[in-house]
Amino acid sequence: MARLILGLMKLFISTMVHVLFGMYIFSTAVASDLSQVATSCLRPNTFNLTARDDEVKRGKVVALDGSPDLPPPIVLVHGIFGFGKGRLGGLSYFAGAEKKDDRVLVPDLGSLTSIHDRARDLFYYLKGGQVDYGEEHSKACGHARYGKIYDTGHYPAWNEHHPIHFVGHSAGVQVVRVLQQMLANKEFCGHETSEDWVISLTSLSGALNGTTRTYYDGMLPDDGRTMKSISLIQLCRIGVILYDWIDIPWLKNYYNFGFDHFEMSWRKTGIVGLIDLLLGYSGPFTSGDWILPDLTLQGSLKTNSGLHTFPNTYYYSYATKRTRKFLGMTLPSSVLGIHPMLFIRVLQMCLWRHPSSAPLPYKGYRDEDWEDNDGALNTISMTHPRIPLEHPSHFVLDGSECHPLKPGIWYYKIMEADHIFFIVNRKRAGVQFDLLYDGIFERCRKHVLRNIHQPILHNQDYQ
Repeated sequence: MARLILGLMKLFISTMVHVLFGMYIFSTAVASDLSQVATSCLRPNTFNLTARDDEVKRGKVVALDGSPDLPPPIVLVHGIFGFGKGRLGGLSYFAGAEKKDDRVLVPDLGSLTSIHDRARDLFYYLKGGQVDYGEEHSKACGHARYGKIYDTGHYPAWNEHHPIHFVGHSAGVQVVRVLQQMLANKEFCGHETSEDWVISLTSLSGALNGTTRTYYDGMLPDDGRTMKSISLIQLCRIGVILYDWIDIPWLKNYYNFGFDHFEMSWRKTGIVGLIDLLLGYSGPFTSGDWILPDLTLQGSLKTNSGLHTFPNTYYYSYATKRTRKFLGMTLPSSVLGIHPMLFIRVLQMCLWRHPSSAPLPYKGYRDEDWEDNDGALNTISMTHPRIPLEHPSHFVLDGSECHPLKPGIWYYKIMEADHIFFIVNRKRAGVQFDLLYDGIFERCRKHVLRNIHQPILHNQDYQ
């Protein structure tokens, strides 16, 4: 009984912390929008500085020029619960980093949809057309095969002679890796694709091998797919179902979990459909076609089994941690330096021990390898793909040692930061924010070079 009460108290505290943070983000976005409205009323936009943003909000796409004289675009891909340009008003998931270069795109992908579905969304966002999730996948997961229509892609010139730099935060990195594999496998009907459509991938606190946090949030470590009956993600599941079922257009335009292809709106399902969704008879949480199962160690093992590191693509990873060793134990490295939403999770993830009754998530798993973390992901997961097979990698101590960069190798460095240090709130990271993103953008523009006019060798991946 005491154990149950303690568990409920932990759940209550965790829920309140996340709800308050969500309310803070939402209220910040609303306050920013109201401020912009008031400013625009008092001071006309003489120089038309917000014209492009207004076009995006109205659904008008301003496609980037594919001229060979122009540098490749840089696409910033958000993580779980994230959002792209046009959502949450003027709030930026990447804290305004997109303003550091003229050719940057920030797509809005489903914040809770599966890595597979987000990869499909990302392709059509860039290339244009109606999102096709694939016939076999759609039938297996119980959702519509076709989704949003992009009359004009944001970079319709995209191909191996007009490649793209990708920067992914958290789960956004796996989205790009899955997309690149789909390009290599030529899985997009009507398009002759290859892995060389991606010139570089930068991972920022990337979920390359899953996270033990998913088990604290409510996924069962036995299989990495089943949810605990009482947990944070069960509350999240109910909230998302109600949000999508009520289906208030202006609210979903402001923020969307991305499950429109599951057609959970009351207009489609009615009361009976809502009951089925809540009881777990239908929907993404029943089929497992959502983000959390993909982020368990078992889910990442399954995803990584079909992914390759390609010889013509440049890879660079920033792993983050907020832990240190003290008397043989791994503990949070500070109190004030860790975001309040993440501090408890940093401590819990340090103490995680895989249940002896559950099968190991992969061969060679050890608890101690997964202790260092940033409050959302384990540091070992963020360096480079490791499970089920380790991909070529190089630990970077000094940036000069990786100039020039070699393709087909995961260069990685480890930084002292929590999981949301370099997103949403620019002031929190201070000068480190500019150092990080300036370094990423400079690498994309100056140190990642591929002669697109030379013949490209295909299907010679390392792993």
